[in-house]
Amino acid sequence: MRAIIRRVIPNATEGISYQIPAYRLNDASVIYLAGCAGHYSLYPASESVNIALGEKIAPYLAGKGTYRFPLSEPVPVKLIERIVRMRANELAASPQAKAAAAKRR
Repeated sequence: MRAIIRRVIPNATEGISYQIPAYRLNDASVIYLAGCAGHYSLYPASESVNIALGEKIAPYLAGKGTYRFPLSEPVPVKLIERIVRMRANELAASPQAKAAAAKRR
């Protein structure tokens, strides 16, 4: 999972938040990940990503803000890359990200 995330957002800052690995760009959290006994998860599951990916993401949606992937299945690399890319783009377009970028200039 780390390699997939790092490939998509290589300039992200890695850290721990909410006691799980987190990846941040420009002081905004892009994605969190966690592993459990029978699955691994990505957070947050945003509504715009859910809509854009539709049926491709539906089997993995677990609750309001979680994508849950079973350990018994192959890692859906391309899908995870799309999720991470979409989350990074979503945050880059946010008013907070634009304001932070303007402060750095």
